[in-house]
Amino acid sequence: MIQCVLKYASSVNSVIYFALLPYGLNDQAVIKKFLGEKTIEEKSYYKIEITFQENGGGEDHSDIFHYWINKENFAIDYLAYLYHTDGGGIRFRKAYNRRTVNGIIFQDYINYKPKNESISLEDLELQFIAGELEELSRIELVNVKVE
Repeated sequence: MIQCVLKYASSVNSVIYFALLPYGLNDQAVIKKFLGEKTIEEKSYYKIEITFQENGGGEDHSDIFHYWINKENFAIDYLAYLYHTDGGGIRFRKAYNRRTVNGIIFQDYINYKPKNESISLEDLELQFIAGELEELSRIELVNVKVE
């Protein structure tokens, strides 16, 4: 029973983390690295990599995240990540349905996976641009309320 609770707690934590981006990216355990400027779907982005210190970085501190930050409005339009839980893997997400509720930004995501799981995190961007990723799921926040 405890394993089941921990598994779902981790899943809920993950959904909350992604839903509330960019909040949390300035936590003390966060390590940021600038990866340059990129273009996706004719828009310009700053690409950054986020990793975490082991101390304070949580149980998933070894995961690696890439974010594409829109140069015009500083929104996170795309993200990709390498994760190690449940056998591990890599994913790419495209944000949509961005809205602000009582001053907090929320957005939904199309979640993609590579056709070939051996692809590197760095290559996901090119795979997305080439239309080579498969839609895995959609993460949609409904009935969002902030009090």
